[in-house]
Amino acid sequence: MPELRKDPITGRWVIISTDRGKRPMDFLRDEVVAGDPKNCPFCPGHEAKTASELLVYGRNGGGANTPGWSIRVVPNKFPALKIEGELDREGEGLFDKMNGVGAHEVIIETPDHTSTMATIPERALEDVLWAYRDRMLDLKNDKRFRYVLIFKNHGESAGATLDHPHSQLIALPIVPRRVREEVDSSWHYYDEKERCIFCDIIRQEMDTGERVVAENDHFITMTPYASRFPFEMWLLPKVHGSSYENNQSTMYASLARMLKDVLMRMDAALDRPAYNFMIHTSPIGEEINDHYHWHVEIIPKLTKVAGFEWGTGFYINPTPPEEAARFLREAKIAATAKK
Repeated sequence: MPELRKDPITGRWVIISTDRGKRPMDFLRDEVVAGDPKNCPFCPGHEAKTASELLVYGRNGGGANTPGWSIRVVPNKFPALKIEGELDREGEGLFDKMNGVGAHEVIIETPDHTSTMATIPERALEDVLWAYRDRMLDLKNDKRFRYVLIFKNHGESAGATLDHPHSQLIALPIVPRRVREEVDSSWHYYDEKERCIFCDIIRQEMDTGERVVAENDHFITMTPYASRFPFEMWLLPKVHGSSYENNQSTMYASLARMLKDVLMRMDAALDRPAYNFMIHTSPIGEEINDHYHWHVEIIPKLTKVAGFEWGTGFYINPTPPEEAARFLREAKIAATAKK
């Protein structure tokens, strides 16, 4: 059973995941991505290589765990946390720990091994976003969980161990410290000014335009003023919304258009880099509020975090966000040409 252990100095929780230590690779191995579709457990016809599906889209007829699907969601074969069991919080001297209870799932975004989020049709990408929502709503019914994180590791340097297009979901029994700090800071701003800080940032960025990458009727993508990494982007709804899963249905189609647009720009401008993206949303039980604004963060893997960053918590970004936004805006012609 994995464990959650709390750092007594910083209050940060760490997952000690013994099951993931049994992954079929060692730390010194360079090539960890299985590139051959014949051996890919996520490709159609290989459904028996994964755990039984939790959600499926697109299959008309046929039994469970068979080909014919457009999206599958399955439990991660090497979960960071396990769905079974109770938390059993306990102390160990001055240390605190609990059982590593949670959910760890894989969203297989398409049957096509060679496609990416930037190249699949908008409607297919919208279906992926709906699958995220469906799984979040289902897991929120489990009273043990406090937060559901959706994230994607695209490319080996971003942490992907399989190159078939997929995202991941982890449900946690605690609110991650990064999220808690973001939500609490937003609340303090709202308490003082009675406005959402994200809404204020969106208004200011739309006025100046210098860090805006793209926008449509419902969403805006910008490079944040204090970007931690070169070409970091935040994708936000223009109208205040505090939780990803509580949007109106029309928003997911608009989000798919915006996400595909900026990923195509990034591919064109940066030659298809590895990247991570995460959906930041309000914690379970706090979904409806006026102070926090859900959003997507996209981070291309262009630099590495090294000793200074680890030692200080500061980040050194060699590319000003204004220059990154301009470069991505101008990439539209190249992106369109690749369609």
